Amino acid sequence: MGYSLGADPDPRSAEHHDLVLAITSHVPHLIAYNIVNTARHLERVTDTEVIKFSAGGFRDFTRIAASDPVMWRDIFEQNREALAEALAAFRAALGDLESLVRSGDGARIEAELERIRALRERLG
Repeated sequence: MGYSLGADPDPRSAEHHDLVLAITSHVPHLIAYNIVNTARHLERVTDTEVIKFSAGGFRDFTRIAASDPVMWRDIFEQNREALAEALAAFRAALGDLESLVRSGDGARIEAELERIRALRERLG
């Protein structure tokens, strides 16, 4: 069905929309802010080392932590319920990965990373 203004209405609820944006936008921003903060809290890692060894991955990953804190404060406040739900899911998934890493089972680690990579490749 075509619309004269080019609109593509989405029939999902506002709550579902908020959850989708929480996981695809809000959580990544919060994680980027937090990974920079985590590097600061690692007492054995100095600021100069973080800068010296920040390969493209760290810089690329944390680029969005340079976003406007006022804007993100407002987004986090307005979407706190969906963000909290997405963060709980993230924390659970991170815990699963932490357990896997602690297990030292290379074959299981590789299999899980391969499964996750296949999910990412479907995103395009």
